[in-house]
Amino acid sequence: MRRTTVFGSAGTLVTATLIAGAMAAPTASAHSGHDRDDEARGATVAAARAAKAGIDWQDCPADWGLEKPIQCGWVTVPVDYAKPNGKQIKIAVDRIGATGTPAERQGALLYNPGGPGGSGLRFPRRVTTNNKIWANTAKAYDFVGFDPRGVGHSAPISCVDPTEFVKGPKLDPVPDSEADKLAQRKLAAEYAKGCAEKSGDMLPHMTTRNTARDLDVIRAALGEKKLNFVGVSYGTYLGAVYGTLYPSHVRRMVVDSVVNPSKKEIWYGANLNQDIAFEGRLKDWMTWVAQHDDAFHLGKTYAEVQQQWVTLRAAAKKNPLGGKVGPAELIGFFQNAPYYDSMWVPVAEAWSAYAAGDPQPLIDAAAADLTDTAGNIASENGNAVYTAVECADAPWPTSWKKWDRDNSRLHEQNPFMTWANAWMNLPCATWSAPRQQATDVRTGKGLPPVLIVQSERDAATPYSGAVELHKRFKGSRLITEKNAGSHGVTGLVNPCINPRVETYLLTGKVDSQDVTCAPHATPQP
Repeated sequence: MRRTTVFGSAGTLVTATLIAGAMAAPTASAHSGHDRDDEARGATVAAARAAKAGIDWQDCPADWGLEKPIQCGWVTVPVDYAKPNGKQIKIAVDRIGATGTPAERQGALLYNPGGPGGSGLRFPRRVTTNNKIWANTAKAYDFVGFDPRGVGHSAPISCVDPTEFVKGPKLDPVPDSEADKLAQRKLAAEYAKGCAEKSGDMLPHMTTRNTARDLDVIRAALGEKKLNFVGVSYGTYLGAVYGTLYPSHVRRMVVDSVVNPSKKEIWYGANLNQDIAFEGRLKDWMTWVAQHDDAFHLGKTYAEVQQQWVTLRAAAKKNPLGGKVGPAELIGFFQNAPYYDSMWVPVAEAWSAYAAGDPQPLIDAAAADLTDTAGNIASENGNAVYTAVECADAPWPTSWKKWDRDNSRLHEQNPFMTWANAWMNLPCATWSAPRQQATDVRTGKGLPPVLIVQSERDAATPYSGAVELHKRFKGSRLITEKNAGSHGVTGLVNPCINPRVETYLLTGKVDSQDVTCAPHATPQP
């Protein structure tokens, strides 16, 4: 979900928060039904145009990091769907052909990895890197990735200088005083102003609804009558909105690690719920670290490990590690563990080395690499899109008293992420561009069964989101990974889940009822 991707290089996620431009007066504007009709008509025009034009597939540019036989191309979409003949942008797409026989081929499978702000262009590499989980699905489908509007190669937006964006150490997200809060509020307002100054023309149109319309134009350009789609994290919300706008255009849809689509949760409430879930999953990881004290030597109980975190955080606040890593950078790195089980061992190992007297692995992992120009541009761009989409999608509270009250209360029991998350999202309180009412996600005529996959203890997209989407999409099926919490379930090896996802994509069949699966294998030191 939102913070659904770890932005860029390790340690820079939370920096989003901490850069930022001067107070802009917020303007809220709900789109009228008339505007929506205009946008729907414009989307139909754009899709028809794209169907006629197709995609001119070529070898990918050398600096995109996409090896042959992956091919790249462009799909043209209007910035504003209410004005389909107005300003246009190009959406970057890539593909690799189905690996099976012509008789096995079922069309194109599109993918979005999350964000908002994540690039899907690496999806075809699941074929070139011989990803076993997806091998049978790859026989039936061309794997198609894309950079959503504003992302990467698709008319990228920006809010601040990328080097300044990643540079540390940032302010400690947890405020010690009203002065600290005021400093963070100023940074958030400056960030919002920077977005308006650098990317103002795009901001009103950086919505999930417009990205869903782009997705339908891409479908048309591919020559596909219906969409086959896998969405992870924020990609589940993109899928939910697409399914609401274009129910009869969906053929197969898998949503994995689900953003709560309720209008009252998009996006302010969703971020508060995330803070609670992160705290729970952090405890799961720290308990595991304690169980492997023979490997990590960070404490034999959860309480001992947790105290080590408090001690580390305080030390980094007093004297940033290597002059670069303070509490904000530590949170940016450590949050990888509650996000992804694959990061349990690497984060624990870097921490263990620090505790044993060698801080360098932790510094290398948590500090920004200022020489990584491309990576830092991508980090800043990803955060700009994250902010722009969330701010534009729905109304946000503009009263600082509400932000202060809600986050102060939440921080008491959930101190790990609450304030970092609050500052990251606070630009939406002073956002100058129009924002919409959130989409009323629901089943429409022609929507086929949608497959929902979710781990029970996911931090970034709490389990309640999957339950809510399951209620809203009639006929959907929910697969729950019990006693697990990694974000992005379909990429993990689980013999209860992988065959079901594959069977659905290959045949459209779902189980006769919802399924509960045992967890995937727990990481080992």
